[in-house]
Amino acid sequence: MKKGQIVEGIIERVDFPNKGILRAEDGTRVIVKNAIMGQKVSAAVNKVRKGKCEGRLLEVLEKSALELPEPGCVHYGICGGCTFQSLPYEEQLSMKEQQVKDLIDAVITEENKGYEFLPIKASPRPKAYRNKMEFSFGDEYKDGPLALGMHKRGSFYDIVNVGECQIVDEDFRRVLKITLEYFKERQIPFYHKLRHTGYLRHFLVRKAAKTGEILVDLVTTTQTDGLGAETESVLLDGWVKALCEETYDGVLKGILHTKNDSVADTIKNEGTDILFGQDFFYEELLDLKFKITPFSFFQTNSLGAEVLYQTAREFIGDALDDEASQTVFDLYSGTGTIAQILSPVAKKVIGVEIVEEAVVAARENAALNGLTNCEFIAGDVLKVIDTIGEKPDYIVLDPPRDGIHPKALEKIIRYNVPQMVYISCKPTSLARDLEVLQARGYKVKKVQCVDMFPATGNIETVCLLSKLNAKQHIEVDIHMDELDLTDAEKKATYSEIKEYVLEHTGLKVSSLYIAQVKQKCGIIERENYNKPKSDDAKQPQCPPDKEKAIKEALKHFGMI
Repeated sequence: MKKGQIVEGIIERVDFPNKGILRAEDGTRVIVKNAIMGQKVSAAVNKVRKGKCEGRLLEVLEKSALELPEPGCVHYGICGGCTFQSLPYEEQLSMKEQQVKDLIDAVITEENKGYEFLPIKASPRPKAYRNKMEFSFGDEYKDGPLALGMHKRGSFYDIVNVGECQIVDEDFRRVLKITLEYFKERQIPFYHKLRHTGYLRHFLVRKAAKTGEILVDLVTTTQTDGLGAETESVLLDGWVKALCEETYDGVLKGILHTKNDSVADTIKNEGTDILFGQDFFYEELLDLKFKITPFSFFQTNSLGAEVLYQTAREFIGDALDDEASQTVFDLYSGTGTIAQILSPVAKKVIGVEIVEEAVVAARENAALNGLTNCEFIAGDVLKVIDTIGEKPDYIVLDPPRDGIHPKALEKIIRYNVPQMVYISCKPTSLARDLEVLQARGYKVKKVQCVDMFPATGNIETVCLLSKLNAKQHIEVDIHMDELDLTDAEKKATYSEIKEYVLEHTGLKVSSLYIAQVKQKCGIIERENYNKPKSDDAKQPQCPPDKEKAIKEALKHFGMI
């Protein structure tokens, strides 16, 4: 197989998130993105390395028997926003469920083979489910008329007008149409990514599913030279007037203008002005109220988020007792949704989140809901958890797409909590982290997918991990006078252990090696004993022969 070669074949399956697997005539396996199982396609091979081939989809030669007669959106196939608009929703769910199960099964250890994989939960709304969209200004082709919408599939530059987008509701489409027509009529230039010139960049729209409140934000550069005779203030006043004259199903609460001169093609807040109303709106989840600002993180599917967090709460189940006596860590807490949901059944919930704006919002939302036992800390989980005085009884993990930093995961494991819930928006990252968690003694109890992103390849997964079966353990009170403490009192010093090993094996062992073996055997050292000064420091590891000798010494002294 060579680069540039054209191949044809049937898509045998689709791996997460959108990797169609085509088997060429010579038997070569080719990955073709954005294809659907059962389709006959042609693709151009664009990458060949280490025996793996990737191809760019050229044409669907024959539709799959699974597909609808007509796709669910007129923009499907051109717009890069959705991948599976041509599949019935039930087929989408079935495909995603199997993709995640395959990923989890591939890393499950033999002792965890009996884990429970629960049926996938659907989004309450398969269409018009998004509460946030980021649209881009540009042109549909070079030097074409102004466009406002999504990037064309496979293109960094071309923008597709998406006036009939199906993953948002009619209010989104209304403000999109008004904004495009207003600036197109006035021939206002968009920002060219290569030339770094122009005015219009992005258009951010948010709408709450429960309250119906709408917030819109126009993102531009500070380059006002191309606005013609109109001043910027006059131009924006006219745009605000056009939006306010429209009738909406919801309520327009705020119109904003954000300046962004960054070269990167992302929305960066370099100053935001309120042109109308306010710079926030409210959303409700599971009887809690949340204040949301233009750039604060919040799940993009409000009704789906209720299903997701309800699932997480069900997984936690009886682990948090009714007496609210336990401390919960909500790591990667975002705007604190999970922390606030758990606060009624916890003594204290501590949330850690690296985005400072999200932490500020979390504190405001906790106060808004009258919750006094939630604490939110801004910072990287890897560094922050070393500074927290409390120890958790339970941990909830909701990391970003790339999963948990390996060093942070090791620190989390050291807390040795009996149960934790891992919420993942990228199952490949979850699978990678599960390998580590299982190796360190955690059992995978149950897994369930929640579809938050219909028509796309993305999926949320909730996983319950346990080190203790709460239904099978027995709590026993033992009085100290009932114990024979003869062996337990034999706490040998490091010097005594070294002497014993040298005398019986002829091996010399260091204090570091002894500390490592003691830790492996569950003998807790002081917090910073033999700890490297830096997270990046390299420590020599105890060789197997010396580890065996040290364990014999620990047995001799009755320490294990």
